[in-house]
Amino acid sequence: MNILTNKNILVGISGGIAAYKTAELVRLFKKAEANVRVCMTAGACEFITPLTMQALSGNIVHTGLLDPEAEAGMGHIELARWADVIVIAPATANTMAKLVVGMADNLLTTVVLASKADLLIAPAMNQQMWAHPATQENVSKLASRHSLLGPAAGEQACGDVGYGRMLEPQAIFEAVTTHFTSNSENKQLDQKLAGHQVLITAGPTREPLDPVRYLTNRSSGKMGYAIAEAAQKMGADVVLVSGPTNLDCPDQISCIRVETAEEMLKAVSAEASKSTIFISAAAVADYRLKEVATKKMKKQGSSLHLELEQNPDILATTSKANPDLFTVGFAAETNDVIEYAMGKLKRKQLNMIVANQVGGGKGFDKDSNQVDILTDGGDHISLPETSKQQLAFDILDVVCQFYSKDQSNKS
Repeated sequence: MNILTNKNILVGISGGIAAYKTAELVRLFKKAEANVRVCMTAGACEFITPLTMQALSGNIVHTGLLDPEAEAGMGHIELARWADVIVIAPATANTMAKLVVGMADNLLTTVVLASKADLLIAPAMNQQMWAHPATQENVSKLASRHSLLGPAAGEQACGDVGYGRMLEPQAIFEAVTTHFTSNSENKQLDQKLAGHQVLITAGPTREPLDPVRYLTNRSSGKMGYAIAEAAQKMGADVVLVSGPTNLDCPDQISCIRVETAEEMLKAVSAEASKSTIFISAAAVADYRLKEVATKKMKKQGSSLHLELEQNPDILATTSKANPDLFTVGFAAETNDVIEYAMGKLKRKQLNMIVANQVGGGKGFDKDSNQVDILTDGGDHISLPETSKQQLAFDILDVVCQFYSKDQSNKS
């Protein structure tokens, strides 16, 4: 039996050209034996007909806020109570803005506001609309409440190229399947991490050049913080060693703030022997200035030469000094992602590494991500693009699985 069998999935469609893809998504849900109902905005009906969705879902499509044929004329309450999960695909910039402030001016937004069901949002819009600060602010707020699926990058219907494409139906289907799988296993996952101290690093480091300037990178710390919060919810005692970020430390988590790679290594070394799992999600600077200026450096000539020296390798040092510590690294690469991640896994003697593409609008300072997980036993697990909050649980699910396997092999 499929995990989606007899699950009640309400598919919301807002008015974007990507609505044509939702027909395939509904077909996939039905093939997995889910119960599917469809709710369409007026704009969505301009792109694809309700009759198409009715034929695919096997149910009447809901479009009006006040339905005289529904029970007591309150169709939105019926839908809100019926749904196990709500999937909005596509979610336009307009619909996302309404969800942020809790507007209820059409059937779809009203159902969302009236429902306790989990909400998964698949954005789709022009690349410039996605990049607009107002949209990004809305994305950040929605990601703190719900699961965002995508968007993907590529060529768009308008001819532009960039982020804003709705994820392909298969990717959304897999994310929804993972969502139900994670929910059904949450209690088991909690039990697996209960009694464990999980040590996590997050964010960038800052390496000073003088009292004013420093070297750093684009890491926001969002992925590491999401993993820390997920681990705590799964029963672990969490110690989060964080470089400089704009994020607040999650509740019930011990947070150690550091600036430089040396400070991070010192904090990690102090906690490693007390931990059972170490997840190094921080983006640590590889180099630092050999001699930091005591005064602000003044502009001299047309060029400046800085002599750098290598920072300590926190991940390799910790792994080799603590052979019983289950160590998980991260590899953020702009190219040849799997090849470089595999090399890092072996070179630093890790149990597992999480690889992801960065650059070109991917990875750093985004609210969603897609990763590949490689293990020292040769396993390769690909996790679909989803919100970093959901991805954190998905990553920890894999960590728990292989940690248990590692312990069994040692006993």
